[in-house]
Amino acid sequence: MSALALSVLLSLVSAVAYAGGAILQERVAATGTGRQYAPLRRGVWWVAVLLNGLGGLLHVVALAYGPLSLVQPLGALTIVFALPMAALFVRRRAGATAWRGALMATVGLAGLLSLTRAGGSRSLADAERVLLAVGTGGAVVVLMLLAHAAHRHPAVRSVLLATAGGIAFGISSVFTKTVAVDWDAHEPLARQVPSLAVIAVLAVGGLLLSQASYRGAGLAAPLSTVTVVNPVIAAAVGLTLFEESFRYGATGTAVALACGVVAAGGLILLTTERLGAEAARPEPATEAPPGAGTPTAPVPRPSAEQAAPADGRAEQRGPGHDERRAADACLRTRPGTPPAPEQRLLRESLAGVPPQPAVKTFPRADAGAARA
Repeated sequence: MSALALSVLLSLVSAVAYAGGAILQERVAATGTGRQYAPLRRGVWWVAVLLNGLGGLLHVVALAYGPLSLVQPLGALTIVFALPMAALFVRRRAGATAWRGALMATVGLAGLLSLTRAGGSRSLADAERVLLAVGTGGAVVVLMLLAHAAHRHPAVRSVLLATAGGIAFGISSVFTKTVAVDWDAHEPLARQVPSLAVIAVLAVGGLLLSQASYRGAGLAAPLSTVTVVNPVIAAAVGLTLFEESFRYGATGTAVALACGVVAAGGLILLTTERLGAEAARPEPATEAPPGAGTPTAPVPRPSAEQAAPADGRAEQRGPGHDERRAADACLRTRPGTPPAPEQRLLRESLAGVPPQPAVKTFPRADAGAARA
C-alpha cells in the first residue's frame, strides 16, 4: 500500500472515530443532569474520550504520510459519517435541513482547504507563541461568557461553545506543528515544554467545551461547528504566520472565499433547523404552586324541607346549643369511678372536634305518640 493510500485510509478511520465520540458525547449530554462540562462518573463519556483520542492520533499519523491539503479535507467527513451513524445506532434522525447544512459545511470546508498551499516549514518565535496563546485564551473566555448569557437559547449557546472548542482545537494543532518543526530542527526540550503545556490545556479545554455544546442542542449543529471552525482557524494562522497562501493566485483566493461563504451558510442552516425544532416544541404545562390542592365543590347542606319529616313538624335546638358539651355531659362518671371502655373511646374520638353550634331538626319517632 502506498503512503498516499495509507494516509487516506487513516483519515477515514479517524473521521469515523471522531464521529463515534461525538455521538456518545451527545448522548451523555442528553441523558445527564446538571450543567457538567466533564461528567467524570459516566463510563460512556470515557469511551467518547478514548474515541476522540484515537481519532486525533490517527489524524497525526495520516499527516505524517500524506499532504495537509488532502488530510484536512478528509477530516471534514466527520459530520457526514456522524449523521447516518446516529440514525443507525441511537435512533437520532436529522431533518432535511440539517443534512443540507452538513453537506454545505463539508463541501465549503473541503474546497477551502484544497485551495490552501503549504509554505516552507518554519517555527514560531517566542513572542508569537505568547501572543497566540493569550489571544486564544481571551477569545475562548469571551465566547464562554456569551454562551452563558444566551443560556435561554440552547442552539445559540451550543454554537458559541462549539466555536470556542473549535478555536481551542485549531490553535492546539498550530502549536503541535510548531513542536514538530522544532523537533526536526533538534531544538532543546526546555524550549518546547511551554508549547507542550499549551497543547495539553487547549486539547482538554476543547474536549470539555465540545461536551458542553451538545447539551440541549442535538448532534448536527455543534459537531459541524467544531468540524468547520477547527481547520479554518488553523488555516487562518497558517496564512498569516506560516507564510501559506491559496493556489491559482487571485482566482484561487476568490474561490476560497466563496467556499468559506458556503461553509458559513451550512452552519446557519444547522442553527436555524435547531431553532425551528425548539419553537415547535410544546410549552410545558404550568404547575400549581406548592400547597395548592385540587379545588373541590362545597358539599351542599340539606334544606329545611328535605330534612323535615312528612308531617312538616320538626324539633329545633337553639343556636347556642353545643353538641360537644352535651356529649361530655353524657360521658361524665361519678368521682372515683373509672370510665367505661366505650366512654373512653368516644371521648378520644371527640377530642379533636372543635365546638360548633348547630341547628338541627330531629323528626319525632312516633307521630301518633306526639299527638297523644
